[in-house]
Amino acid sequence: MPRDGASILAVTGTADLSTARADLSRTWALVPLRGLEDAKTRLGAALDAEERLELVISMASRTLAATRDARGLSGTVLVTADPAAAELAATFGARTLVQRLPGLNAALREARAVAVAAGATATIVVPIDLPAISAGTLDRLLDQVRDALGADATRPIVAVVADRRGIGTNSLLTAPPAVIEPAFGEASRAAHQAAALRAGARFLELGGPLTLDVDTGDDLLAAEAVEVALAEAGAGHAGGSDAA
Repeated sequence: MPRDGASILAVTGTADLSTARADLSRTWALVPLRGLEDAKTRLGAALDAEERLELVISMASRTLAATRDARGLSGTVLVTADPAAAELAATFGARTLVQRLPGLNAALREARAVAVAAGATATIVVPIDLPAISAGTLDRLLDQVRDALGADATRPIVAVVADRRGIGTNSLLTAPPAVIEPAFGEASRAAHQAAALRAGARFLELGGPLTLDVDTGDDLLAAEAVEVALAEAGAGHAGGSDAA
């Protein structure tokens, strides 16, 4: 499907799981963003309102660029209650959905319906607060899931990237999209695993750089270290190319 940046007010419907199987051929990213000024309020002790807004815009832009450029993704749906966030997403070619129901999980269900209506065979939830996000990181994650599937894609799959504490969920891939319901919140990693087992789906937990998210001042310091390392790695690659 084209990444046309169209704004969608509402889509309803449920998926048919009678022939459920893991198919990553048309994987869509679901990006939730409550609002540019409302996001990451827990960083208030470390950043003032202007600094926090600048950080949120930077993280959202990086996330939307990553989902746009990842070769393994067919499209992106950003769900938000903020017109400014929707405008930002449209500049990256994402579809934007005006959130109707309160709560993160409700917003994700709405976004999933848009992706399924567009032909998605799998979805992956990508929050904006993952400092190591990039198209390459997303593609490597999708490749890990494909490798785990191997030749046997007859069962649905649920793959999670837990946070670095092993309690929360930083990213959630489901194939087919509605094999389980999103259960973000307290102890969401265990909740997603339990839901996968109840659904008879394969459960896969992935590590890597996306285990770091930004919720606290300490996370922000860790994120800054990641950004420095990524910048140095990029400079090293560029230097190697010049030398060649």
